[in-house]
Amino acid sequence: MLFEKFEYMAEFQAELAAQDVVPFGAITEKILSATEAVVSGRKVILAGTNNYLGLSFDPRCISAAREAVGNWGTGTTGSRLANGTFMEHHTLERELAGFYGVNHAIIFTTGFAATMGMCATLVGPGEVILLDADSHASIYAGAQLSGAEIIRFKHNDPEDLAKRLRRLGERSSQTLIVVEGIYSMLGDTAPLQEITALKREYGGFLLVDEAHSMGVLGTHGRGAAEAAGVESEIDFIAGTFSKSLGSTGGYCVSRHPELETIRYCIRSYIFTASSSPMMVASTRKALQILQSEPGLRRQLWDNAERLYSGLQALGLPIGPSPSPVVTVSLDDRARAINCWNALMEAGIYVNLVVPPASPSTNFLLRNSVSAAHSSTQIDAIIATYAGLVDAGLIVVKQDG
Repeated sequence: MLFEKFEYMAEFQAELAAQDVVPFGAITEKILSATEAVVSGRKVILAGTNNYLGLSFDPRCISAAREAVGNWGTGTTGSRLANGTFMEHHTLERELAGFYGVNHAIIFTTGFAATMGMCATLVGPGEVILLDADSHASIYAGAQLSGAEIIRFKHNDPEDLAKRLRRLGERSSQTLIVVEGIYSMLGDTAPLQEITALKREYGGFLLVDEAHSMGVLGTHGRGAAEAAGVESEIDFIAGTFSKSLGSTGGYCVSRHPELETIRYCIRSYIFTASSSPMMVASTRKALQILQSEPGLRRQLWDNAERLYSGLQALGLPIGPSPSPVVTVSLDDRARAINCWNALMEAGIYVNLVVPPASPSTNFLLRNSVSAAHSSTQIDAIIATYAGLVDAGLIVVKQDG
């Protein structure tokens, strides 16, 4: 039957409804600041928004968006190839290219469209795409649409990548390798120095999705490639405006002039209405702030390290190193639901991530940190998790 494949999700939804828990699609009724809101009738600290630099509520970005609405209207009503290319789109592309020190950039309506579209277009039937096993759903979707042979390598494992490149033989020189800068679920960073060394040895092309690392890593905030000192060896960098830049949209930049031809072959670019001028304007302003105010990035990392060390001290099962994404991993669905609900009741909103969205069979309480969080708010999040441990909702392993 057509609907049988949805039975697991229907069962899960019924379990949530029986407990009056709404972790997916919880309604935000009012935004109070970059770090506080009213969600499902309760005032909460926002610890699950990916608003890394806190710019979604920055008055300068809001003012830029308002001005753009007055000048350009509310939307473009068409794709970039039809009537949807405004001067603002061209300007943002030039500014993004300049930010990355390359000559070519494309902006997309969403980050999903950017990574999916690039992966679906760069390779095709008879070619190979090599993916980190923990790649985002947009990367997998693009790989499937491409018609290319899809090969996964173990997450953040250069030795496994090398083994698969060796097996490809001469085909490795025409292979697209795809990794992420910071992985969105556990907050770990790709070993880009080792990966680019393999690219030099075996050939091929490398696309890095910097969605969660742009604005977060690197001296200038360009991401994991900048932090690793390998930007010149990356063929394509994709990303999103919906994290550090607090807006909506996606992009791809490249040093290859062929990107301008590829633009006209990307279905998620050709057949989608272009970004609204107000989104482009707020993104442009946020990009300027990112470059002119490095203190935001320092504050983000102060907060990230504060939360990570606090949860680590509680003995919670978290990721391998500090990151603006700090995830608590649980192996029991009912316990994860109860923890998420308890956090909400205590005024802390986090993300509940369940398989297959999580990179394993575990259930995740995913916390994301913002530069806009105060130390008091970070301490409140830690204290709430301590309460879950004291109540026995999270069982921590004792040393020895």
